[in-house]
Amino acid sequence: MVLKCLTAILLFLIPHFFSYAQSVENEKLVKVLSFNILHGATTKGDFNLDVIANVIKDADPDFVALQEVDFQTNRAKKYDLVTELGWRTKMAPIFARAMPYDDGEYGEGILSKYTFLQTRNIALPHQPQNEPRAALEILTVLPSGDTIAFVGTHLDHLKDNTDRVAQVKKINEVFKANKYPTILAGDLNDVPNSEAINILEQVWMPSYYKKNPAPTFPSKQPIRKIDYVMFLPANKWEVIETKVIQDTVASDHCAYLVTLKLVD
Repeated sequence: MVLKCLTAILLFLIPHFFSYAQSVENEKLVKVLSFNILHGATTKGDFNLDVIANVIKDADPDFVALQEVDFQTNRAKKYDLVTELGWRTKMAPIFARAMPYDDGEYGEGILSKYTFLQTRNIALPHQPQNEPRAALEILTVLPSGDTIAFVGTHLDHLKDNTDRVAQVKKINEVFKANKYPTILAGDLNDVPNSEAINILEQVWMPSYYKKNPAPTFPSKQPIRKIDYVMFLPANKWEVIETKVIQDTVASDHCAYLVTLKLVD
């Protein structure tokens, strides 16, 4: 009789134990999307924020690094793009200015499923005649209770890599000392094994398959990988899945989705 009772109790508890373990495991997963949104214009030039928002909603990320983000510019019809996309996707938005532009501002955006503990905007070095660039960082807490940092950036686009190299060195200098596990995402405007990407990867671990990196640009027929997700330290993250999302209307870039697992 006692044995039957114990067996019944075990049969009841085991599924609940595995369900709890699976729940804890899921709380350690982080889905990250890097998405250059072409200042809201779409490739049709029709300024359709719902098309952009639908790409994000379908991907269902925890964090989104947005590049080419306008804040109340004339070309973006005076919209605050990151706030508009936050409202459409039910995510917390934040904008960081890289420079004044077109009677408004231009820079980086982040969308997050979770609230912000702290934010900072790091100005990146550039030559006086070139566009300013920035790196936007948030600190947040995952459902598991772990605090992490998430950084979104957009590096210089010129063929001359002088600014890009200076910018990645600054990113390494600022964020390698982070107290918390950190993710970096963005349009880095350079290909794997370039000087700039190699400098970054001295500090950051890449999420892409280095022997055969999936291209992300242009969205109509991708031939180059220039959109990335990286992380540090190496022993705190595991890459679970990567996906290039090719929507030829939402942007001239593919969105790049990476699922990471925070390792204890």
